[in-house]
Amino acid sequence: MSNNRNHDDYLQKAAMYDLLAQYYKYLDPSMHIHYYQKHIRSMNKAMSSLRAQSVANYYQSNSPARIRVLHASPDAPNVDIYINGNRILRDFSFKETSNYLSLPAGRYQIDIYPAGDMVSTVLSRKVTVEAGKQYTVAAADIVEKLKLVVIEDHPVVPSGETKVRFVHLSPDTQPVDIAVKNGDVVFRNIGFRRSSDYLPLSPLTVDLEVRATGTKDVLLPISGLTFQRNQVYTLVAVGLSNGEPSIEPIVLTERE
Repeated sequence: MSNNRNHDDYLQKAAMYDLLAQYYKYLDPSMHIHYYQKHIRSMNKAMSSLRAQSVANYYQSNSPARIRVLHASPDAPNVDIYINGNRILRDFSFKETSNYLSLPAGRYQIDIYPAGDMVSTVLSRKVTVEAGKQYTVAAADIVEKLKLVVIEDHPVVPSGETKVRFVHLSPDTQPVDIAVKNGDVVFRNIGFRRSSDYLPLSPLTVDLEVRATGTKDVLLPISGLTFQRNQVYTLVAVGLSNGEPSIEPIVLTERE
């Protein structure tokens, strides 16, 4: 529940307790005191919640964005990656993921060149990032059709819990369902360059299957996935269903 929702709930309770306190004011002094004290406590909680939200909003609006880069093009060469003309990654290979880089909010030019060759770009694109937000930027598809896929990460998770989502970056693979092995579908009909919503979970180890959407046909088994408490996961399918390198999963975490 968000702090805004908490604030509204506490105000509603405070108003209700105030009405009850006024009702019992002359009928039953002890009940009047009881409800008046509950009214005061609810008002105090509402104010505390509002202050906490104001502080959170301040830090979010004044904190940098964070981005990381994933090389998900199965036939692209190793690459060098530049942001606004500054090289941030050298000789970056397929399936490699960078650490998060902090940037002020704004619009940035991202240029991708074959490693060691700045004559012509493999891909050039502008990307906008917002203060306090976190992103995974993936170079996806075969090299002739290469695109940047910008995915907003949401690394917040309730204490003691975990969550996971799925991102489809296998260019020759049809839309897929993600299911528990021999069990129910947990993410349905995820197409290429698309991502699922997050699924909140209790920490566990599980076997999953990537299936052709609407069928039991297993395109990729994923065994022994362990989702730990207080962590957020992105499960990415990369590679090719009908070629090399073959389709496989990458497991990314969002909290460092």
